[in-house]
Amino acid sequence: MEFSGNVGEKGYALEPRSAVIFLGTGCSNSVPNARCLIQPSDPPCQVCLSSLSLLPDRNPNYRSDTIGLQMNRCNTSLLVDFCGRDGEHHYVLIDVGKTFREQVIRWFTFHKIPRIDSIVLTHEHADAVLGLDDIRAVQPHSPTNDIAPTPIYLTQEAMDSVGMKFPYLVQKKLKEGQEVRRVSQLEWKIIENDCKKPFVASGLELVPLPVMHGEDYICLGFRFGENCKVAYVSDVSRILPTTEHYISESNGQQLDLLILDTLRKEGSHNVHFCLPQSLDAVKRLRPKRALLIGMSHEFDHHKDNEFLREWSTREGIPVQLAHDGLRIPVDL
Repeated sequence: MEFSGNVGEKGYALEPRSAVIFLGTGCSNSVPNARCLIQPSDPPCQVCLSSLSLLPDRNPNYRSDTIGLQMNRCNTSLLVDFCGRDGEHHYVLIDVGKTFREQVIRWFTFHKIPRIDSIVLTHEHADAVLGLDDIRAVQPHSPTNDIAPTPIYLTQEAMDSVGMKFPYLVQKKLKEGQEVRRVSQLEWKIIENDCKKPFVASGLELVPLPVMHGEDYICLGFRFGENCKVAYVSDVSRILPTTEHYISESNGQQLDLLILDTLRKEGSHNVHFCLPQSLDAVKRLRPKRALLIGMSHEFDHHKDNEFLREWSTREGIPVQLAHDGLRIPVDL
């Protein structure tokens, strides 16, 4: 039931191919929650307390084969390592949150990711865009910004918001007398929140999946992959009917892998799925397997995956919590 490793179904080593890498699987606050550490409850939050007990590479939130305490979770983000027909690898990053620099240090080095070829944004909230300034760390160094910009795909609404947050990343020309400062070089490309209007990022076709992130706000998920169909839905409180059509088994669109938001273990939330809604969606969509992301500190990785193993056996759909650093080989 664990979805990790690089071994095929019959135990043979897999040839190098595409993969999805979970750079972050936590909520906007990340895990540990700072409040739990500076204003501890009585008794203290064991998930947040244990996150300080082990180094990341010994932490079961990152290495599912490690037995011990947990957990650290960065802002939700996915890296698609897309191996095209020419055998060349292209790296498509979905969301660049507040913890992007930490994700680069931990997981780009661990998985030997050399660069970013394209960026795709689900929306413009802080946990999806506030790492944009740090994109320069994964671009060639040029004190005069004389490098090819990285394409970044986003809606016009997100573009308007990012332009206010990062005007220096958006402006085309320096004003008279303005000093040159090294900043991320980005080429802004507008996409639409329409399932019928796919786009291509570094050779990978992505279908936008508009979902409600609160009833006043539309966020995007994305479906991608011709051979192995993957859907990534990181921030959702309600799946729109048109989107459900594109990712539901009942409509002949069964997913091989569904990556889905789940903020809390119980109850409901106004702008996110919690575990009951996430599992209801999995039963309704019926993907071949599902991994959950966006978890708060309410989730204990091992204990809650035990519950999900029992649920998976009962419902016939493998579901587990993802973890930071998890790499899943897929034939895109």
